[in-house]
Amino acid sequence: MIFAIFIILIALQRIVELYIAKQNEKQLKVAGAVEYGKSHYRWMVLMHLSFFIVLIIEVNVFERNVAGLWPIWLTLFLIAQSGRIWVISSLGKHWNTKIIVVPNAEVVIKGPYKYFKHPNYIIVATEIIVISLLFSAYYTAIIFSLLNAWMMAVRIPLEEKALKEHTEYSVVFKGK
Repeated sequence: MIFAIFIILIALQRIVELYIAKQNEKQLKVAGAVEYGKSHYRWMVLMHLSFFIVLIIEVNVFERNVAGLWPIWLTLFLIAQSGRIWVISSLGKHWNTKIIVVPNAEVVIKGPYKYFKHPNYIIVATEIIVISLLFSAYYTAIIFSLLNAWMMAVRIPLEEKALKEHTEYSVVFKGK
C-alpha cells in the first residue's frame, strides 16, 4: 500500500513537471529558442518510464518490502526533491526536460547553479538509486543507474555544446 501511494505521488509530480516543461517550451520557442537532442529525447523518456515499470515489477514479483534503512533513503529522497524544486525555481522559465536554449539568454548562475553545472542530473541519479533502495529493488537500482549514466554521457555534452554555441556559458563557467 505504501509503495503504491509513493509511486502515485511521484507519477503526479512528474505529470506536473511535464506540464511546466511544456508551458516553458512554448514560451522559449516564441522567444526564438533552439532545441538540441531531439533524437535522444524519446529514449530518455522511455528510460524514465521503464524505470518505474521495472521498479513496480521488481517490487511485486520479488515481493520486496520497504528497506530496513528506509529513514535514510526517505531522507535522501526528500533532500533530492528539495533540490529538484530549487533547480526548477532557479531556472524559472528556462527549466525544461528538453535541451532548449534561447540565443544570447543570460546564463543562470543562482541557486544550485552557483555550485554545480548540472545539478538536475545529480538529483535524477540520486532519485534512481534512492527510490530503488527505499523499496529494496536492487536490480532496478543497478540497471537504471547504468542506463542513466549512459544517457548523461550523451546528454551533458550536448547540453554543454548548445549552451556554449548560444550563450556566454563558456565565460560564466570558465574553469569549472
